[in-house]
This record gives sequence, structure tokens and C-alpha cells, in this order.
Amino acid sequence: MEKNRLEAFSDGVIAVNITILVLELKAPHGDRIEALLPIVPAFLSYVLSFIYIGIYWNNHHHMLRAAAHVSGAVLWANLLLLFWLSLFPFATAWMGENHFDATPTALYGFVLLMAALSYTLLQYTIFVAEGPTSFLKSVVGADWKGKASLVLYVIGIAAAAFAQPLIAQAIYVGVALMWLVPDRRIERALARKSGHEQSSG
Repeated sequence: MEKNRLEAFSDGVIAVNITILVLELKAPHGDRIEALLPIVPAFLSYVLSFIYIGIYWNNHHHMLRAAAHVSGAVLWANLLLLFWLSLFPFATAWMGENHFDATPTALYGFVLLMAALSYTLLQYTIFVAEGPTSFLKSVVGADWKGKASLVLYVIGIAAAAFAQPLIAQAIYVGVALMWLVPDRRIERALARKSGHEQSSG
């Protein structure tokens, strides 16, 4: 399969996830501003998940731009990532409906953790497919931010499990803010590569 087909399919799944996510927001029956108060937790959950899906879409796009080869293992790893991203609407709705209680917050963290692990696996399968000269691997390096995110998700899940959902929520928000600052390594490396190829040609 060509990279553009894989990216187009992934973009479609992600777009559907966002659509389902917003459909979980139920309009209140009252016509006063106070009627919106009960859905504030659901709205905040939606905002957080929207940001996370946006982060994955952005990084997924850059990763595939830097990838030179798509193997069968890459296709399956990509499907695994999409599977966990498809659970965002369910986990988001449950957490919002229950006002960030411990168990839904822990489950939300588990979905975040599995999505992050799946993204890491996808990245690794691209490294393997491209071999020791992988351009993506040379750009990503040790990926300390990705590894730190995994640790923070585990801490957040543990905090929620021990009835500290607010701490868990703070961690989830903190990780999202950490990834909001774009990692421009791939963009810069692709620009250098393109410039080098043009000068060589």
C-alpha cells in the first residue's frame, strides 16, 4: 500500500472519531444559561479529547511524511493505533457523564496509555521496515517526550485508582500541553533533505 492511501484512510477514521465525540454532547432541555452547567464536565472532557486527537493527527501526519516505506507490519500497527483512538468517544463520554469519577478517569487514562503505546509501536515498525538507515529514526532519536508521556499516563491511572481523579486529570492535561508545543524536528529535517536533494539535482 502507498503512504498516501494509508494516510487518507487514517485521516478518515480520525475525522469520524471527532464527529462521534461531538455527538456525545447532549444539548440541555432548558433555555437558560444555567441549563448548561450540568454538561460542563462533558464539555471539558470533549475539549481534552479533541486536543488529544488533534495531537495524534498532527504527529501521525508528520511521521508518515518522514517514512519512506510502508510494510504489512506498519499497516497492522496503524490499525492498532486507530482502534485505540476509536475508543476515545466512549471513554470521554463515560468520564464526562460521571463528572470525572475515579473509575472512568482511570479508564480514560488507560485508553490514553494504549494509544501512546500503539503510536510508539507504529513508529518502531517503520524503523524496522526502513532498516538501519531509517530517516525517521535518525530524526526522532531517543524520543524522550514519548517515553515521559507513557510514565505520566501510568502515574495518572494509579492516581485515579487510588481515588485521586483530580491529580490524574491534571496529569492528562499536562501531557496534552506538553505535546501542544510542536516538535519541529521532522519538519526541519524534511526541509534540509529537500534542499539537499534539490541542490544535488
